[in-house]
Amino acid sequence: MTTSELLDALWRDYTASTPQAERIHQLLVDRGEIVHNDHVALRTYDAPNIGIEALAKPFEACGWSPREHYRFDEKHLRARYWQHDDPDLPKIFISELCLAEMSPRTQAIVRGLVEQLPADFAKRPDLPWAGRPWRVTYAAYQELLAESEYAAWFAAFGFRVNHFTVDVGALASFPDLQALVAFLVEHAFVMNASGGVIKGSQAEQLEQASTMADAIEVEFTDAKVKIPSCYYEFALRYRLPNGDLFHGFVPASADKIFESTDVRQPPVNVAK
Repeated sequence: MTTSELLDALWRDYTASTPQAERIHQLLVDRGEIVHNDHVALRTYDAPNIGIEALAKPFEACGWSPREHYRFDEKHLRARYWQHDDPDLPKIFISELCLAEMSPRTQAIVRGLVEQLPADFAKRPDLPWAGRPWRVTYAAYQELLAESEYAAWFAAFGFRVNHFTVDVGALASFPDLQALVAFLVEHAFVMNASGGVIKGSQAEQLEQASTMADAIEVEFTDAKVKIPSCYYEFALRYRLPNGDLFHGFVPASADKIFESTDVRQPPVNVAK
């Protein structure tokens, strides 16, 4: 699989559950922009055979190399990013939920999901967009949600991109991230305001903003319910004192970006 084939597969799967991303992308193209992605983010559990390392293998096979590790204590997450030698290709950011730090009930629910996986599931070349490979009830989703939005999201959606991130520095018609945010608000997109609409700063070499997640219908074993799916992110990177572009991430800012999938209102049960 080529890098283009891999990224195209991820984008198609992502936009199927995140229609706003396709609309925003088209708005930018209509302005004459050539949209580049800063990074692509995926989620998983730190369960055997499906953790960060397993999810990274298809990317490493296409030339992405591992870089820095990160820790998000409040949300019980570990993460790492991968970078390609081709500067036009996005970074890959993969996080995993530290199950040992969760409650016994959450661990039991997740264990019940993971036990449904075939023995060779992690060897799938399409693992990053394999979708939800287990049966899960809406009741179990709600239990997970009470403790961890991350745990609930992955239970409901499985293996797929959580968000693509536009490289704001590569846009020609926006002088800064504030201008892009104003453009999105003008076109009626709802931004994640947790911790401020723009997270990070020039002093930290990275500014980020994101939309709130779309709500889409998900079929659980006991109900079809509209729940938050994925969001679209925007990142502006600054140069380090040595002149190199900053390629890492700011945990405090990313922590707030994760809240783009928080439930803002009770899900709407559309069918039983």
